Amino acid sequence: MTKAELVEIIAAETGVSKKDTAQIVEQIMDNIGRALVDGDRVELRGFGSFKVKTRGERLARNPRTGASVQVPAKRVPFFKASNDLKGRLNGKG
Repeated sequence: MTKAELVEIIAAETGVSKKDTAQIVEQIMDNIGRALVDGDRVELRGFGSFKVKTRGERLARNPRTGASVQVPAKRVPFFKASNDLKGRLNGKG
């Protein structure tokens, strides 16, 4: 599902215009992103949680040349599905 499809579905189900729904969806995504940048955890009950994990610096290998390459530490977003979502995916909810 794309963001445009999500906007279309929400607009149809709520009766809110697509333009207003698109702004709401955009604000939700911006605020989740902003919270993650600030190092906060975002929890959406019944859906899952987003947090930032730090991957340490490591030594990797270039598959083409076989040369060792130093990969710097970085922060990556991580999503963990809730038990409710896992249950729905497996036909238990």
